This record gives sequence, C-alpha cells and structure tokens, in this order.
Amino acid sequence: MAQCVQSVQELIPDSFVPCVAALCSDEAERLTRLNHLSFAELLKPFSRLTSEVHMRDPNNQLHIIKNLKIAVSNIITQPPQPGAIRKLLNDVVSGSQPAEGLVANVITAGDYDLNISDRSIKASVPWYSNWKDTLMELKESSLYTATTPWFESYRETFLQSMPASDHEFLNHYLACMLVASSNEVEPMEQFSKLSQEQHRIQHNNDYSYPKWFIPNTLKYYVLLHDVSAGDEQRAESIYEEMKQKYGTQGCYLLKINSRTSNRASDEQIPDPWSQYLQKSSIQNQESYEDGPCTITSNKNSDSNLLSLDGLDNEVKVDGLPNNFRAHPLQLDQSSDPSNSIDGPDHVKSASSLHETKKANTGIIHGACLTLTDHDRIRQFIQEFTFRGLLPHIEKTIRQLNDQLISRKGLSRSLFSATKKWFSGSKVPEKSINELKNTSGLLYPPEAPELQIRKMADLCFLVQHYDLAYSCYHTAKKDFLNDQAMLYAAGALEMAAVSAFLQPGAPRPYPAHYMDTAIQTYRDICRNMVLAERCVLLSAEILKSQSKYSEAAALLIRLTSEDSDLRSALLLEQAAHCFINMKSPMVRKYAFHMILAGHRFSKAGQKKHALRCYCQAMQVYKGKGWSLAEDHINFTIGRQSYTLRQLDNAVSAFRHILINESKQSAAQQGAFLREYLYVYKNVSQLSPDGPLPQLPLPYINSSATRVFFGHDRRPADGEKQAATHVSLDQEYDSESSQQWRELEEQVVAMVNKGIIPSSFYPTQYCLNSYSDNSRFPLAVVEEPITVEVAFRNPLKVPLLLTDLSLLWKFQPKDFSGKDNEEVKELITGEPEMIGTEVISEFLINSEESKVARLKLFPHHIGELHILGVVYNLGTIQGSMTVDGIGALPGCHTGKHSLSMSVRGRQDLEIQGPRLNNTKEEKTSIKYGPDRRLDPIITEEMPLLEVFFIHFPTGLLCGEIRKAYVEFVNVSKCPLTALKVVSKRPEFFTFGGNTAVLTPLSPSASENCSAYKTVVTDSTSVCTALISSASSVDFGISIGSQPEVIPVPLPDTVLLPGASVQLPMWLRGPDEEGVHEINFLFYYESVEKQPKIRHRILRHTAVICTSRSLNVRATVCRSNSLEDEEGRGGNMLVFVDVENTNTSEAGVKEFHIVQVSSSSKLWKLQNSVNLAENKEAKLASREKGKFCFKAVRCKEKEAAMQASERYTFADIIFGNEQIISSASPCADFFYRSLSSELKKPQAQLSLHTEKHSIEDAVRLIQKCSEVDLNIIILWKAYVVEDSKQLILEGQHHVILHTIGKEAFSYPQKQELPEMELLKFFRPENTAVSSRPSVDQLSNLIKTSLHYPESFNHPFHQKSLCLVPVTLLLSNCSKADVDVIVDLRHKTTSPEALEIHGSFTWLGQTQYKLQLKSQEIHSLQLKACFVHTGVYNLGTPRVFAKLSDQVTVFETSQQNSMPALIIINNM
Repeated sequence: MAQCVQSVQELIPDSFVPCVAALCSDEAERLTRLNHLSFAELLKPFSRLTSEVHMRDPNNQLHIIKNLKIAVSNIITQPPQPGAIRKLLNDVVSGSQPAEGLVANVITAGDYDLNISDRSIKASVPWYSNWKDTLMELKESSLYTATTPWFESYRETFLQSMPASDHEFLNHYLACMLVASSNEVEPMEQFSKLSQEQHRIQHNNDYSYPKWFIPNTLKYYVLLHDVSAGDEQRAESIYEEMKQKYGTQGCYLLKINSRTSNRASDEQIPDPWSQYLQKSSIQNQESYEDGPCTITSNKNSDSNLLSLDGLDNEVKVDGLPNNFRAHPLQLDQSSDPSNSIDGPDHVKSASSLHETKKANTGIIHGACLTLTDHDRIRQFIQEFTFRGLLPHIEKTIRQLNDQLISRKGLSRSLFSATKKWFSGSKVPEKSINELKNTSGLLYPPEAPELQIRKMADLCFLVQHYDLAYSCYHTAKKDFLNDQAMLYAAGALEMAAVSAFLQPGAPRPYPAHYMDTAIQTYRDICRNMVLAERCVLLSAEILKSQSKYSEAAALLIRLTSEDSDLRSALLLEQAAHCFINMKSPMVRKYAFHMILAGHRFSKAGQKKHALRCYCQAMQVYKGKGWSLAEDHINFTIGRQSYTLRQLDNAVSAFRHILINESKQSAAQQGAFLREYLYVYKNVSQLSPDGPLPQLPLPYINSSATRVFFGHDRRPADGEKQAATHVSLDQEYDSESSQQWRELEEQVVAMVNKGIIPSSFYPTQYCLNSYSDNSRFPLAVVEEPITVEVAFRNPLKVPLLLTDLSLLWKFQPKDFSGKDNEEVKELITGEPEMIGTEVISEFLINSEESKVARLKLFPHHIGELHILGVVYNLGTIQGSMTVDGIGALPGCHTGKHSLSMSVRGRQDLEIQGPRLNNTKEEKTSIKYGPDRRLDPIITEEMPLLEVFFIHFPTGLLCGEIRKAYVEFVNVSKCPLTALKVVSKRPEFFTFGGNTAVLTPLSPSASENCSAYKTVVTDSTSVCTALISSASSVDFGISIGSQPEVIPVPLPDTVLLPGASVQLPMWLRGPDEEGVHEINFLFYYESVEKQPKIRHRILRHTAVICTSRSLNVRATVCRSNSLEDEEGRGGNMLVFVDVENTNTSEAGVKEFHIVQVSSSSKLWKLQNSVNLAENKEAKLASREKGKFCFKAVRCKEKEAAMQASERYTFADIIFGNEQIISSASPCADFFYRSLSSELKKPQAQLSLHTEKHSIEDAVRLIQKCSEVDLNIIILWKAYVVEDSKQLILEGQHHVILHTIGKEAFSYPQKQELPEMELLKFFRPENTAVSSRPSVDQLSNLIKTSLHYPESFNHPFHQKSLCLVPVTLLLSNCSKADVDVIVDLRHKTTSPEALEIHGSFTWLGQTQYKLQLKSQEIHSLQLKACFVHTGVYNLGTPRVFAKLSDQVTVFETSQQNSMPALIIINNM
C-alpha cells in the first residue's frame, strides 16, 4: 500500500473514538452561528486532548490514555442512506487529486516522463528503461513510497460515515452535551427541556436512531455566554445555579465571541475549522500544505476528518428543537444520484464542486473568536473529558464487570478468569461452511453476551487493549457457540485489532481472525461495508509488519462488481503493495494499476483513471509489449479527451500511431480516425494558432535530397540532351569524385594551374553523402526541387492533400537593408518564392514513397526550407478496398477523404559527426547540415547541350562524325566554354587551323569523316609527305590535353542563341561498354561574386566491338645506306589481323592507307605489296606489310623544337587521306598525349666523366626509335540489307628497335606468388649494365661484298675476295671499337656447314668513332675451294671512350652474310 500520513498505531485509535451527542437550544445555536459554525463544528479542531489522561481499570490499576480524541456531533434521528454515502465517498475521491497541474503536465510533447505524484515530497517513484535499474532504484531510494491522499480521504470518510449498528457499540453515543445560552429568558428551564428531549429520543420507541451506548447516558450541561454582547454577572449566577442543581462535575460555563465580527480584522486569527468543513466541497490536498497550523500538535492526523453532522451554512434552525434536521447524508431528491455518483458525465459534477469550493473559501470561520476563546474551548473539552466523560466510562466498565461476574457466577475479576478461559478445555472453532446462516439472530439489549461486547468496546475506546482483547475473545466464543455469525465476526475483527495494539506485543497479530471475519461478513452476512472495514484495517496492520504480499492478496480479494470505486482504490493499494516488497514486483504493480484505472473509469473517476494508466505506462513503455502499450495509450487518449485535456489526448493517440504497431489494419484505421477526430477538435480551439506537428507519415529527414535547376529535357528525335544531374540518378561516390577531379582540372587550367582557395566543387544535387557544411548557392528564377522521403508505418493507406513546402525567406536588397519576411504558406504573396502544391499524394499501407516539391525563387536572398505542410487524412472505405492505392486512377482527386487535419512536419537534418580535433573525438558533436538553407544569387547563364547523331555502338578505332548543339537558355551571355574529359582520345572538335566545312550529318557511303584527296595510280607505294604541329591540335608538352576549349564563333553565346559544331568520335581500343564523362565549363560574361563558373555534365555510354589488331616491329636494315641519308634505314613490319566476329555485320576490312608520323623518321615505300594492291581482310584473316623507313632530312629534323611532326602516307587505294589534318591527326595526337605527358629525361652534361647511368642512357638511346604508325581502314557493313562503309584508324607507337608494339593495350599478367624471403637484399641499386639488346644497337655493322664470286681455282689455289666492313656509330658519343677477325673456336659441325675461310691481313683493329660517324674497313677473305660461306664472323667490341668497361656488341641480330664461291 502507499505511504500514509498516519501510522497504523495512530490510525486505529483515531478511527474509533468515544462519541458524544450535542443538543443545543436555538439561542445557543444562534451564538455559534455568528462564527458560521454549529456547536459541534465549533469544537471540532479542539477535540483532541493535549495531555495524557489517567483512569483506573476494574482491578484498580492505573491506566494511561494518550492522545485521546472525542467526537462531538449533533443528534440526527435519520440513519444515513447508502446512496448518499456512496455519493459522498465518490466526491471525496474525485476532490482529492495529485497536486494541481501534475496530471495536465504528465504527458510532455509525446515523450512520457510519468511520475506517481507525491505531494509531500514532490517526488516520485522513477521507473524507466529497464527492470534492473528500476529494482535497484526502488530498493535504494528512501522516497519509494508515494502517498495517495485520495485513498486516505476515502478511508477516513468511510470509517466515519459507517452507520451505527446493533452488533457493536463503538460508535454509539456515550454522553450528550445539553447546550443553552446565557441570554435565554429561563436558562434552567431550557436545560430541563433539552434533557427531556434527549430522554425522549433515547427511550421512545419511535426513534431507532441514533444509537446510545447505555440506558443512563451521561448528560453534561453547558452554558454558552457571549462575552461581547451578554451580561457576565448573569451568566455567572446562572452557572452557580447549575452547579447546585447538576453538580460541579456535570456543568460548564463556556465563554465565546470575545469580539464582534464586523471589527476590522487587524489581527490575523488562525482558522482551524476550514480543513474540517470541506464537507460539500471535499477538502483538496492544498489544505495539507497551506492549511493554518493548529496549536494542537496532532501530526495532521485528523486533518482530513469530515464533519458528518455539520450544517450547511445557510440552514436556519427552526424554533422548535425537536424538529431534528435530516441526516447530512440525506440525498437531495432534485439531483439525480446516478448522474453524480457513477454517471459518465463527470465534468458537470467537477465544475459544480469547484463552485462550491469557491463559495466556501470566502467565508471566515470563527470571526468572533479570539485566541483566548480558542483556549477556552480547548479547556472546556479537557474539563468535559476529565470530569465528565472518563469518570462515566470508568464507572460503566466497573458496573459491566460486576454484572458479568455476578451473572456468570465467576471469580472476582475477569482478569483471573481469562486464564481459565484460555487454558481450559477449548471448544474447537467450527469452520465457516459448517455454520448455519444465522446472521439474522438478534440478542436482547440486556443479554450477557452483549454486555461483554459493550465492556470490550469501552475498553477499546479508552485504549485498554489487554482487557478489550480478553472480552472480545470471550464474546467471540459465546457468539460462535450461539452461531450468531454477525456478532462473532465483529468480535473476531476487534479481537485481532486489540491483539495487534496491545502494548509490548504479548501475542502475534492473529491474521486468521481477520480472514474469518471478512469471509463471514462477505459470504454469510452479505455485508460488504463491514467486510471492507475489516480489509482496510487488516491491510494497514499487515503493511506495518511489511507483509505486503498478504496485504495485496487481501485487498484484491475484496474487489467485486458491486462497487467500482472501492475496487479501484483497493486495486491501486494492492499495486503499491507489490512495489513496496523487498524485491519489488514492477510488472504486477503496473498490471494492477491498469485494473485500478479500468475500475476508476467505470466509477466515473476519469482523472484517477487517467493517472493510473499513466503510471502503469512507465513500466510498459519501451519493453516491446506494443499491444499493451497501444491499449494503455488508447485509454489515456480517451480519458484525456473526456477530461478536455486535448493536448494529452493527441499525444497519446500519436504514440499509438508512431510506434511500429502490431495491430490489425481495422484497428489501426480506428486509431487513426480517433486521432484525427481529437486533433480536429484541438485545432478548432485555436484556429489561428501555429500549425500542429503531425506524427504521420514518417519522414526520413536524412534521406531528403535537394536539386537545384530545371528538370532534364527528354530526347527529341535524333537530338539527345546532356544527361547532367537529376534526382533519378543514384549517388555513386566514385563517379562524384571523378566529376570533382574534372572540375578541379578545368578550374586549375583557367587559373593558370592553381586552384583558387575560394574554389568549391559545384553540387547540383545535395544528399546525405554530399558535403553540406556550407550554404548551397541557387540561382534566381531556377527551380529548387526538394525530395522528401515519406514512409507509412500503418496498414491503412494515408492520403496527403495540398502538400507543399514550408519556408522562410529573407530578401537581401542591394541597398543593404534586411527586411525579414516570414511566409509559411502559399497564401502569402508568391512574388518572392513560388511554391508548388501537390493536390493529392497517396501512400499505401506500409509503403515508402518520395514526393518532389518545387520552389521557384523570384528574388535574391536567403531561403530556409523548414518542412512540409499538408492535410493528413485517410481514404473512405480503405478497409474494404485494400489495393486501392495501386489503381492507376489514383491521383485524380477521386479519393473521398473521410476526415483530415491540417498540420506540418519539420525537416530537421542532423549533420555529420565531427571527428577532427581531440575534443570532438572524445565528445559527440555534430556539424551543420545546410542543404535546406540555400542562398539565392543573381542571374547566371544556363547552357543546354544536345548531341545529334551520337552513336551508341562503335567498332574499336572507328571514326564517326556527330554534331553538338550548344544553347544558352538564360538571359545572360556565356563565354569561356570548355569541355574536359578523362578520355580525350575519344572525341575532338577539330584542329585550331584546319577550317573544315562541316558536311551534312547524313551517313552515306561517299561521305567520309576524313579530309581526302584523289590520287593518281602512279604514286602507289611511295609516300606522300605533309607535316603538322601538335600545337595546332591543342597538344603540347605540359599542357592539359583533357581540357579542350570549344571553338564557339566569337567565343560568346548570347541569350537564346544556339550553335551547332561538328564532333568526331573514335571508338576506344578496348572492346566492351565505356562510360565517358564530359564536363562542360562556362562562365558569365559579367563576373559574379558568388558563382564564378557553372558546369554541365554528360555521361556517354558507348559499346565497342572488336575490329582490327595491329602489331608492328622495327629493325635496322643491313643493306647499304641510301645516298641521301646518313642515319641508317629501317624496316617496319606491320601485322594486321581482323579479329571482328561477324555479329556486327562487318563483311570485310580494307586497309586503305598506312601513314607514319614522327619528328625524325618517315615511311618511304612499301616493300612487298606491289602485286596485291587492295589489302582486304575477311573475318579472322591476317595481313603482313613491310615498309622501308628513312630518316627525315636535317632541315625537317631541326623542326622538332617547334613540335612539328612529319606525316608520310602510303596509299593502297585511289584516295589519299590527309593524315596531318583533322580528324586523323587529332586522334593521333590525343593517343600520343599520354606519352607526351611523361617528363622527358634531360641528359646531364658534366665536365667530369659521365656517371655509369649516363653511359647506360647513351647506350639505350641508340636502340630508341621515335616512329608512329597510323593504319587507316574501311569496313564494309551490311545492315538492314543496306551496305554501309565505316572507317577508322589504329595507332602503333614504336619506341625500341626490335621490340614488338601493339595498337591495343596489353593485359598485364599478374606475377605468380613467391615465397617471402626474410633477408636483406645486398644491393638494391638499379643494375648498371645495359641489356644485350641495347648493346647490340650501339654499333651497327654491315658487310658489303659480291653475292657470288667466280674464281679459277685450277689457276690459283687461293681465292681472295675484297670485303668492306661498314661500322656506324649509332650513339651521340665517341665510341672505341675493337674488331677481332680471329675465329672463335667453333664446333666441328659448324665448320662442316659453313666451310672454313681465313681473313688476311691485320687480325685486330682498334678505332674510335665519333658521334654518329660511319667508318669502312677494307678486309680480304681467303677461300681455298668452292662453296657457300658465312662471312658474318668478325667480332666487334665497343665501349664508350670515357668508360673503362668493354661491352661486346653481340651480332645475333645481323643477318647471315652468305657468299657463294664458284670455280670458273
């Protein structure tokens, strides 16, 4: 049970006190009425004695009574009606609520922070997230017992309003005060009348009520004297007369009204009556806190006592004293009891109650009394008790004791008798079931059993619990023997209480007595009121012994259907028992609170019902018991709505809807409708107030995306708009990084290679992945689209109507004045910001759906997008047609909306967690997310790009011509248009100088993308020379080939203007799908402070299929040099293979031209293709070509500084493609550009000796060749029975002599995994020895001799043949050469094959060759007989002049030099 203000040891004596009747004359009543009090009410605050009292028991032992209290009440001859008692109890409970404001503030903003309100400590039991914490807190907290003042008020009222009954005497009158005034004409006569009246009421059979304890009731005569108005001497003389007639012990002169009420109340006299007189307006618990401090220090224990006999202040007393007023609990016939007690309309009774309270608070009680008068009244009570009441009780006890002893013939005193009774033969107590229903048995008043009971009750009233227990125990046996069950139950009940209250606790509390009594009252006597009293007392006793479990069981046992209020209060107390156990049972507490709340609700106690549900909610919240939570929230919502606590109702219903509900669709629909209904009522109360926050649908704020700009135009025929950025594209971090790099590249180029510090990558679409730390920039007159992600958690569809964005705009004028306009709805003038409204937006059950809402800024300034505003509703009949949302005709306004409320939801996006500084790492801090706060800037140009005839599929290397259209759709001119791409080799706009008239883009056979010249057939196989500079094509060392300026006429595109430019495309060399990103960069002609440039993105997807594979090698020719060139000739071998699979419909490829491009070399002629003029390759065929290459003339070679390349074309058809013009040269240079980007190694020319590395470098340069081959081809394709000619080109870049080069990138083979070696490598330096291949190219040797030589061997046996050995130094340094003519020791087989011959003359030559010098040695070979001989035997060793090491040049690459010796 909850904590009580009183302990049980105080509660029980205060509940059973000696009752005294008061009978006043009219004049006396008038005197007390001056204070707005009746006589009985006047005595109320002083009815507890301030000192201990002594009396003697029948054994003449002194007995001390502490804290004795008496109850004085006016005589009422009508017993109280049960209905009236019920109403009174109902009002008491409803009048006692937790401290004002607590209930209203319980549910705060949808998040529960519920407490058991506790006035006295303003604290509560905290139960929060999990059981463990709860249990620990409850155990350790000293405040874990909350008070329930409504229960205490109820209990007090209940105990005091119990009607007197015949089977017990505790609330029978022991004495009667007869009160007359000193102002009466004949006071003594008045006393006689009053005395006779009392006698008549007690002994006349007409009056069955009230009940009197014993026949000769103590009469106590009180003379009231009005000090301010009466005659003091007369009063004294009358009092003397009274003393003589009634004795000094039986009368009293009470002086009151020492001042007049109309005096200015200069001194504040306390009003101790107010707390007792809240009878019609039940005391509120403020009287606990703020009530005046009475002088009696009575622990506030009786602060809640209700005067059951107080008169209503307006009632006038009749002149005749025998017209007794009706009982105050008499029902007012005019008011319908059903309505006020258990009726549902609680609001009415509460308000009327409030008015009564207001009326009462204005009345000052005791206005004519001074503090002296207070003391006099206190003194009067003391005197009455000491001199009158207690001696009377003492005497009565003795008489009863004597009577019992004489009747029963027992020994002198009951004390000695008790031993016999207890130790003697015990009569076994019969079980309840054996007993006959004899509750109807009645004893005559003078029956000895009743005398024992009377004596027991008297002893109990004066706190003599030992004697009381003995008597009750005796009486209990007698009653059980007689089977008078009602009497037996009463004796059992009081015996148990007496046993508990006995000082020194000689015996344990006999709880089984109480259980038997309760069972008897309830089941046999059918008297629930008495059973309830038993339970209340027993539960308090058990609680005081910390037997909470037993107390709870007892309380729960008495809950029944006959009284909802009682059941509710007892269930609530049982719940508190569970929480107060050693190990608190929190869930049991919550469950019983729910039951109590339900019963309170049935009893019409809406506030208490709401409180119980709220307290239980603390336990069920967050445990995943969603159905229980829904039930509680629903009930809280309903009760709050009934109590007009609309905000709480809305909050509770909101909880049902926003938690992941497991309810059925029908139930959710009902919840939603209820919520909307309550919400509508709330919003009607304040129609002009701010829009309320709606709980549905869920908005995933972090998934909000913001897009700046117009929607992309769809493709129009052959025109295809640039893809740019749109909300339909998925975010990809890799591609966004690529776009960022492209933009940085072009910005760096524009700013002379440095990215300015103010640069920030352009972001058109902001989402949770983008960097939203700074305010985004939007351009005036360009729409802003906000994509909001909604989710409907319910199983019923939601219909949002009139959905739009909520915003705040702060225009910034150039005058510098800020005037903030806050526009929340479209009703504000849309001159600043236009707002798009979606009229209907349906979200099906459990569906996630995005809405795209637009704003149109018409003014520059700062915009803040706050949230969305809409009407929330559901569809009529959505329960029956489940799939209605999926119907196509959904958003045409055909939905019939059942009910909707206008509200808003805010978009609040949490920024990213900060993690940079130490402080940020150790705490949780979030950065800003400003994607919803764009700054609207001045107008900017806006570019749109369209691609015409843009292919989706190409052959590898295929050249195709397309057109690009640039349109300026804004009102500002744009300039500095550039395009940047990671794949510049894919496209070109043509060279700077080549002015090509764009041919019409219709694809026909004769229309070539190349610039061609018709040739005559004689010039076949010899090269046609032209030259071009790479600077003309935007390629130079250190430039950025990726950034390509777009050649706009006049470099400016005016507003509304459009221009079409040709664009050549070349299929990438690798087959597959290629995504190629273009970023178009442009600026405004007028420089803007906020936005420097704008970009437009386009991603082209090209699918390439295989065409040709080209591989080429170059090697030195061993033939004699041409007359014209000193640097030797080269042979170029080209293999072309058709790898196309015929799926693409390609019939065959024709190689139409092979061109070379180099600064140093050029192709001279074709070696092998004189007879087969047309080079055709069908599928999977391979062709081999061999060309002779020569060095360019010195004059041409000198041009390399100007980046000029010599182009040589060898034609296999009758049309020359000018390879030095667009687009052939463009693509060639673009493929070269990656090579050019590599830094060139500079030779370090020191005066000292070259380092070894330099030597190696010199040797390496000998084997380098800078020759590039361009293969131009046509492919014949049959498509839709129409023949098309495709054309294309492949490039092979030859670097090194003898090394094969390819037109297509080679796949790198991964090296096999090796075991780890755990040792330190000795020397990690690069090997300083050049490779054998490189060495063999340092010196080029060639032997010149006749192919066959005729010699007459019969004339001369030795044949001498002159042979010239040409040595050419290929390097740029001096070389020392040793030529050794001695044969190596070769195997005999080799001798047999080649035959043996001898070199005559010097066998070793030492020479020094200057840079690129050619030296010839005249040698003689000597043969002895005919045959075929290999002259390639001389060994040549070479070293750089300034190097010590000698490297042998291996001759493996040289051809065998065969000579035939014939005999003549």
